[in-house]
Amino acid sequence: MTQRATKRPEEFKKPAHWTNDPAPKPQAAKEQADPDGLSPTRYGDWVRKGIAVDF
Repeated sequence: MTQRATKRPEEFKKPAHWTNDPAPKPQAAKEQADPDGLSPTRYGDWVRKGIAVDF
């Protein structure tokens, strides 16, 4: 069985954009009024020219 590498090679240089900071927490979703009626993400159907379309 081949051993797994636990260290980077000596010649490896860390890119300038790498950081050890944790990823930022996601922001809460904002509720927005739907100007065309019911939200398709909530009810599962889009209405286009009077016809319900389900993806």
